Amino acid sequence: MTIKDILDEQVERINTPDFINDDPVQFPRRFSKLQDIEIAAFTTATIAWGKRSMILRDAERMFSLMDNKPYEFVMNRGFETLGKANVHRTFFQPDLAYMLRGFYNIYSKYDSMNSMIAQTEIGNDKAPAWRVCETLRNFACEANCGAQNSQCYPSNFVNSALKRINLAIKWLVRNDGIVDMGVWDSITPAQLYIPLDVHVGNTARALNILKRKSNDRKTVIELTEVLREFNREDPVIYDYALFGIGVNGINIEIL
Repeated sequence: MTIKDILDEQVERINTPDFINDDPVQFPRRFSKLQDIEIAAFTTATIAWGKRSMILRDAERMFSLMDNKPYEFVMNRGFETLGKANVHRTFFQPDLAYMLRGFYNIYSKYDSMNSMIAQTEIGNDKAPAWRVCETLRNFACEANCGAQNSQCYPSNFVNSALKRINLAIKWLVRNDGIVDMGVWDSITPAQLYIPLDVHVGNTARALNILKRKSNDRKTVIELTEVLREFNREDPVIYDYALFGIGVNGINIEIL
């Protein structure tokens, strides 16, 4: 069995509707309005680190703060009423307000983030995720009197693996009609990069499809280029396999 066979088998096993119930993707999937989905995708992905049960619990609490109407909450500037309490681990309500203030800035100028990407030609970039991150960060900085916030966007985004941004964009762009939502047409699935965390990186190294030891932008590019050899039009579909191997009792033996 080849590495591609192993990955394809695990994708088929994991990329199913049942995956949604135990994954943070369930939160943006609750909405039908594009702007709600966009806000939900980026805010959920921002707190998507650590134990999944805690992520789901804290995301539930985060959306209750927004009255489960994120776009309406943003455009009514509800973020100005948020307090200082914890949202998830080192992410607090002022951090959430910082992000939402940036989104208000975007939606005051564009109909949607998807429209913003199309109109600014970010989608023409070879690696659009880093341009998306830079743009979101710039709008947030402008809306927050020039202040930066590394809890929301990495300060060194040029070299960052951008796991959280790549995760949100994957949800918004991939369109196989199973788990990911495919509500953006400004970026294609072929342009996506793998959301790289410690587990995905270690699994890829165990499979001998990744050589770099650090988890940075160069590593994301190296791994995604390998995955493009397996599926050029939709390389990030293998995120399901790399995530699932070793999780939920799924293990493989590397020969």
